[in-house]
Order: sequence, then structure tokens, then C-alpha cells
Amino acid sequence: MILSIIVPAYCEEMHIGQILAQIDAVDLRGLGLDKEIVVCDDGSPDRTSAIVEDFAPTDSVVKLVRHPVNRGKGAAIRTALLTATGDIAIIQDADLEYDVADYPALLEPIVNGRADVVFGSRFLKRSWPTGMQWPNYLANRILTFSANLLFGVRITDEATCFKVFRTDILRGFDLECEGFEFCPEVVGKLGRAHIPVFEVPIDYEARDVASGKKIRWTDGVEALATLLKVRIKG
Repeated sequence: MILSIIVPAYCEEMHIGQILAQIDAVDLRGLGLDKEIVVCDDGSPDRTSAIVEDFAPTDSVVKLVRHPVNRGKGAAIRTALLTATGDIAIIQDADLEYDVADYPALLEPIVNGRADVVFGSRFLKRSWPTGMQWPNYLANRILTFSANLLFGVRITDEATCFKVFRTDILRGFDLECEGFEFCPEVVGKLGRAHIPVFEVPIDYEARDVASGKKIRWTDGVEALATLLKVRIKG
């Protein structure tokens, strides 16, 4: 089986080399998985693409696709998905907030047939994840409550980056997202399709705006609107 690690990246020259090295070093042979890393450079004006091109993996295949202009995280994921060949897909942000050491725990339920979709929850280890600012905490609590109420998905972390899917399920959703509304669109469509989400606890250490964090309060408003849109449209 092949795992596609989908990495949407915009202006991540400070971190992209390090996260690629961390992914490459994760040993998944015990789960019977080979790795491909699919990076979508979302129109970065910096050296993000050059660093990816220069990266020499030892245990992975690295593929680079590009957007000529910045379109957003959701668009980058959709573009990367067109190139991905894996049986399983995991979303991995290009920053260093999420620990790749959690991959085995995230992947095991799918590999062993116990789940089709797995989310890594930042709230199962700590009630307030390390470094998370209160506006982000509040937005996540509102979005998670709303997703559970609207779709009955029974999750604890709607906005987690670590979302893992059997790739055919993710492709079957015909995603429309362009920006950070990827998460609510996927959650809503999982709920509409009555596909259960298996959650596992993960480590997390938030970064701030000065370190390159890009999500803003307006993205929270758009996320809530996306949940409502999926609920109404189906």
C-alpha cells in the first residue's frame, strides 16, 4: 500500500525542508506502507519550490506541483490530490505545529480495517492545546460543536490538520474548497455520507503570526458558513 502525504505550502521556505526531512524519516514499514510526498506550492514568491526540488529523500518519493498564483489551502490540497497515487492520504501542513511521530497511530486504524477516516485530535491529550491562542480555541470549539450538531459526526477537533482518508473516499467528495474551508467541507460531507470518523490523540504546538501562521478570524466565519452550506445543499 502507498501513503500519499499531501503538503499544501505557501511561503514556507523556513520550514519546508525540515518537515520534508521529518516525513522522510518516519518508518512505516511495520504498517506495510510506502510513502510519497506530494507538495503543492501555492504560488509562493520565496524559495519554497526550490527547496523541495533540491530535497533528496532516502525513504520517500517526492512530487512537486505548483500554482502560478496563490489560491489557498483547499485549492492546493485538491491540486495535490490529482497527482497523488496512494491508497491512503494524509494532510500535512508545511509548518511544524504537528508531529509526524503521530503517523503510525493515525494510520493503523485504516491499515487494519478498523476505520476509513481518522482525525488526529489536539483535544484528547490536553483540554487546551499547547500555544493555542484563545480566539483560535474559541473558534475551534464553536466549529466542532456546530459540526456535531449539524451532522452528528461526534468529533472533538473539527479544524485539525491531521485528517487521514482512504483516498477514494476523499476523491469521491468532489471538493470545491479554495481556502481554509477544506476542513468544514470535508467534515460536512463525511456527515452527509454517514462515514464515521475515528479519532486518535496527537501532539501539537501552535505557532504564532510572527512565525508564519496564516489563518485569521475571518476564516472561522467562512468555516461556519461552509458547514451551513453543506448542510443545506447536501
